[in-house]
Amino acid sequence: MADLNERDAKLVQYLSEAYGKERELETSLQAHIAMTTKAPYKKRLKQHLRETKAHAKGLERRIKKLGGGGQTAQTTVGKAMAAAKGPLHAIRGSGEQEKMLKNAKTEYFNEHEEIATYLAIETLAAKVGDRETAKLARGIRREEERMAKFLEGQIKSLTGAVVAEEVPRGQRKPASNSGRKRTTAKRRVKAKRARKPAGSRRS
Repeated sequence: MADLNERDAKLVQYLSEAYGKERELETSLQAHIAMTTKAPYKKRLKQHLRETKAHAKGLERRIKKLGGGGQTAQTTVGKAMAAAKGPLHAIRGSGEQEKMLKNAKTEYFNEHEEIATYLAIETLAAKVGDRETAKLARGIRREEERMAKFLEGQIKSLTGAVVAEEVPRGQRKPASNSGRKRTTAKRRVKAKRARKPAGSRRS
């Protein structure tokens, strides 16, 4: 690594940490994809794996442009950690839906960690006048935010699936009919108005 000034050294430090996390998550996502049976969820994970690889490449290019290049060690450690966790993820939960739910919760946690990381990089870069790094971090952060939003929906859906799979029907809360009742009431009012003679309505 070339001798860097304080500004560039701090940027390289933060970018390298983000790079190591992206490479770690590549391994984790591959393990989760293999375990996922829900088609829309699996498709989105595959898409995010492609995004994650693109993030890592973008970070690597920016690090090199700033004069860094010592992120390889972080990558090796991160990927080793993710690989070690893989077998543990495969046995988590008592059923198929719960395994996917626990994976989604882990992914949701990771996305928010990444959002915080890229927000910090974006802010740091803006403070030191590095527009290119700020733009890169902002673009990646937005993709992580979209993934987090998707996972939020999956967590709700998969939790419902766990209930359906593992909790007897008699022990579940009945579905709410309030929305249906309101719709029916509105229809009755409209029907009553339609039956009124034209002369009885207000002009």
